Amino acid sequence: MLGALSTFGPLSLDMYLPALPQIARDLHASQALTQLTLSSCLAGLALGQLVAGPISDAVGRRRPMIAGVAMFALLSLGCAVAPSAPLLVGIRFLQGLGGAAGLVVARAIVRDVFPGARAARVFASLMLVSGLAPIVAPVLGGQLLRWTDWRGVFVALAAIGVVLVLAAVRVPETLPPAARRSGGLTDPARMFRTLVTDLVFMGYALSTGFAGAAMFTYISTSSFVLQSGYGVSPRAFSLIFASNAAGLMLAGQISARLVGWLGPRRLYVSGLAAVAAGAVSLVVVIVSGLPLAAVLATLFIVVASQGLTMPNGTALALAPYGQAAGSASAQFGVQQFLIAAIISPLAGLGGASALVMAMIMAGVALLGVLICQVATRGVPAATP
Repeated sequence: MLGALSTFGPLSLDMYLPALPQIARDLHASQALTQLTLSSCLAGLALGQLVAGPISDAVGRRRPMIAGVAMFALLSLGCAVAPSAPLLVGIRFLQGLGGAAGLVVARAIVRDVFPGARAARVFASLMLVSGLAPIVAPVLGGQLLRWTDWRGVFVALAAIGVVLVLAAVRVPETLPPAARRSGGLTDPARMFRTLVTDLVFMGYALSTGFAGAAMFTYISTSSFVLQSGYGVSPRAFSLIFASNAAGLMLAGQISARLVGWLGPRRLYVSGLAAVAAGAVSLVVVIVSGLPLAAVLATLFIVVASQGLTMPNGTALALAPYGQAAGSASAQFGVQQFLIAAIISPLAGLGGASALVMAMIMAGVALLGVLICQVATRGVPAATP
């Protein structure tokens, strides 16, 4: 159930990717403006967590979650009837605000129920469910485009949102009234200051965010790069995208098996190194003029390695914040999606250039490694 509720990110971002070129044509929009529909949703997913996290700490997990999921479903219909690209960009931002509640509350519930390394295992296990979304979403989107246009994809997203509302209603409350925070507006502000001044927390949040930005750069540009630059069909693109997501899910399950033995920090650092190595190799492959198969292999490494960084980075960052798991989860998520929302449009400026995409991916991945080494130096390998 929690895995399903944590699928708002991939559902919102991946399902309509095969339709991006069609949206640009139908709404007479540039590639850069069309890609802003992705970036605005990322920004909504980021900022919405700042609201949903503290609210869930104050009133419990269920009510903010149900309200956010319902908002996502309603605004998906709004996207389906958007008459222009600028309006679609705005509605996508609001859609992201609603979907953020499912993301932040799912993480907070795990932290409510499971401590330490057990939380890392559960986060990795959630990827078995939520990892299906980026596999199924682009394939489903590609298949839907055989029978309908891009507006039908958003109608399907609305239907999925309704199903997830019904699922959210069945999730029990995990934060009892005695454990809730009731400091009004000052309490979230105080917790925000605590989190942003915690060097280790911010180290894990930012390094995970920059590693994730390598993947989001791929997500935002690969539709144009692979279809326009390499001549890949929409259907083949959806299958390529799904295979990368399958690698991410497999890596997450490997992480869940190994975390009790190696500890989340060792797995996390290994994942960061793999993301950076894959991104740098991608630059080398493209500059060397190697064939598409080599490009896809290095992209696979970058995406699959997120299965090591995401669950372990989340567990490491949230470990010290029990009763404030909602606020900590929100701040952690904000770093991921806000960084992605800033970086993704930069990649769009390169058009269908694979080299621009690869260089940005390598730059943010290496920055993530550097931040982790500086901010979390001295943290024991067995943490938490």
